[in-house]
Amino acid sequence: MKKIAVIGAGIVGITTAYELASKGHSVTIFDQNSACAEEASFANGSIFSPSFISPWTAPGLPRVFLNQLFAEHSPIRFGGIGKKEIAWISKWRASCKMDSYLSHRSQLHGLATFSQEVLKDTTKRLNLDYESTHGFMVLFRSSEQLKSYQTNLQIYKEMGIPFSEISVEQARAIEPALNTETPLAGALYFSEDGVANCRQYALQLKDECERIGVQFVLNAKVKPLSLKRPTLIETQDSSMQFNEVVVCAGTYSAELISTLGIKIPLLPVYGYTLSASIREPFDAPQSAVMDDKYKVTISKMGQRIRVSGISQLGGSIKTPIKGAFNSLYKVLNDWFPGGARTSESVQEWCGARASLPEGVPIIGSSKVPGVWLNVGHGAGGWTLSCGAARALANLINDELPGINLVGFGISRLE
Repeated sequence: MKKIAVIGAGIVGITTAYELASKGHSVTIFDQNSACAEEASFANGSIFSPSFISPWTAPGLPRVFLNQLFAEHSPIRFGGIGKKEIAWISKWRASCKMDSYLSHRSQLHGLATFSQEVLKDTTKRLNLDYESTHGFMVLFRSSEQLKSYQTNLQIYKEMGIPFSEISVEQARAIEPALNTETPLAGALYFSEDGVANCRQYALQLKDECERIGVQFVLNAKVKPLSLKRPTLIETQDSSMQFNEVVVCAGTYSAELISTLGIKIPLLPVYGYTLSASIREPFDAPQSAVMDDKYKVTISKMGQRIRVSGISQLGGSIKTPIKGAFNSLYKVLNDWFPGGARTSESVQEWCGARASLPEGVPIIGSSKVPGVWLNVGHGAGGWTLSCGAARALANLINDELPGINLVGFGISRLE
């Protein structure tokens, strides 16, 4: 049995702590917030989609983003650009090549599929009960959009991803509340994907963690690790020595390990969501849809509708960019007018997703003895978290990871 510290109590940290504790290790989890799942895991879109997950590095994407940049409802925004953002964008553009894109997409799909298996296994074994629905649909407003997606469809087929190209009539049969006045040229349907409430799952897993002995140290900001004693955890109130440390601290992860001589190009990419009560179930989505033009998702979360979108580089959570929430309201009203009570008690939220330029997380050893990394999951954090946690816990336990982790190591940054 090892004494292990996990830094970060978001969905990645909690799943990691649970997997380690399940193997008999003594685990302590640290977080700077007063509760778990308070940052990127708090109100994300909650789409769990192994089939649709993809790195943000498709060839030609920089040109597409540039063309959309000044559009009123652009899916990509800038909240302020400094040296860090410019360096990240440069690395990202260099990753937008077909060979690396296909490789990274395959890696993400493999991890996401494994993650889905782990989620189902854990849910069944622990009898967890959280808001979830099945089915995920991508909506195309025009035939031009649908035509431009043909390369992706071929990639899906070659990768063996289960999906269906469906007609307008079939799309409306699956989601009968879709607004008939909004143009719809066709859709893709992923029957094995869907919605799962990330925060509910995280909090229920936290309870199970505590039951099996995991210690939670909250309101504790961990100081950057020391090269002399890398497994010593120091906070404002205490210091504790561990055998191993796992860094799962989202956007703070890079600062935590920079003192170890480890540089990772981690950047917060801000996303926006709004959540509102369902006004009338017949006017609300049955599961989840994504508007391909605006890259906005709309999903049913129990008795609420959650709308998620926008990828913002630069800025901060405290200063949401002008018009971001307006874009979410627009897409919601385009597809499900009257479905949500948007005039009362709407939760508007912005979260920072720790992202790496090539879109693939780092899972494994930091190369500093005793320090492990589970960072950089970006917008796919919820979909990837359960699989990443089990694979890393297997490695720490000197077992085979359960999936091929080639390409997920920190050595790719060298």
